[in-house]
Amino acid sequence: MYKPDTTILKKYADVLVKFALNSGKGINPEEVALVYVPDVAKPLLVELNKAILEAGAHPILRILPTNISRATYELSNESQLTFFPRRYHKALTDLIDHQIGIIADTNLQELENIDPKKIMLALDARKTTREWLEDKEYAGKFTWTLALYPTLAMAEEAGLTLEEYWKQVIKACFLDQQDPIREWDKIFIEQKRVKAKLDKMNIQHLHIKGRQIDLKVKIGEKRKWLGGGGRNIPSFEIFISPDWRGTEGYIYFNQPLYMYGNKVHDVFLEFQKGKVIKAHAKRGNKILQDMISRRNADKLGEFSLTDKRASRITKFMANTLYDENIGGRYGNMHIALGLAYKESFTGDVTKLKKKDWKLLGFNQSPEHKDLVTTADKTVIATLPDNSRKIIYKSGEFVI
Repeated sequence: MYKPDTTILKKYADVLVKFALNSGKGINPEEVALVYVPDVAKPLLVELNKAILEAGAHPILRILPTNISRATYELSNESQLTFFPRRYHKALTDLIDHQIGIIADTNLQELENIDPKKIMLALDARKTTREWLEDKEYAGKFTWTLALYPTLAMAEEAGLTLEEYWKQVIKACFLDQQDPIREWDKIFIEQKRVKAKLDKMNIQHLHIKGRQIDLKVKIGEKRKWLGGGGRNIPSFEIFISPDWRGTEGYIYFNQPLYMYGNKVHDVFLEFQKGKVIKAHAKRGNKILQDMISRRNADKLGEFSLTDKRASRITKFMANTLYDENIGGRYGNMHIALGLAYKESFTGDVTKLKKKDWKLLGFNQSPEHKDLVTTADKTVIATLPDNSRKIIYKSGEFVI
């Protein structure tokens, strides 16, 4: 079975520790990094530990056992699903400066036929930790990054050999280059240029037209475009959290997604006055309906575009982290139903209350589900003087 050599894993760990953390600046001496790695990805954990120590920081390592989720949901009662050791999680949240998470799935459909409501119940029980970390992040005291360690199950789901799958990861993360961090610096510079151009345009609305797509998105007041920041490796997308109230039209997503341990594909959504009024999936429709029925999960939280010239991902990877960043022939566009990114607000995030977010149209929800299309599309912006300008065409930004 294919395994990357230690040189590749060391480069990978260096990118995550010495670049992605601290928003592209890397971890600092004496800072604390919590690392979550599935057991099958232990070779990467070894290199992550070394990279953190080399930087003079402190690692807290957590190995996650695989193939136990199904039994957990089958055997747990409600009390067990909602158990939350509050003092433990609060102490850990207060202690850490950074978090690194590694995805290494050994069964992408492990939870098939498990009641999604049980999964949602368990996730909701842990929302307090997520909120603590978000508050810490918005205060500038916490960063995180997420990356992928290929497994045979992930490769087979994507229709690739394990070696082919690894080669996509190696290429996407610039691990085939002598100095991957230098290459990521270049990506950040270009993303900064594109974001500045988009922000300067003060776009009022976007109209996306393409095969099985006719969607209008209101950007809203006090917004800025986001991208980079090291939160995901790789990440080539440029995105924004729009005013959900101005979403109209329909869109078909030609890429599948994996939700609550189930595969969902051929999703169609129609919006009216900001809300999903029609939703259907050829496979996984019940899961989709259950998700949309959650609080505010029928509203837009994110709009994103990836320029095919930036992305080095060329194949379907059966993983949202990669599929929402795919390049290919037409780049990709994805939207997320549910939670908006507060970072998209132009002012001080810590000064706003819940009612302020509501007035600005930033959606608040326990969900954030990304749906991806790689179809050809044209994105037309309406500017403050009501003129219209194409900003994205044939998979490329044209600004």
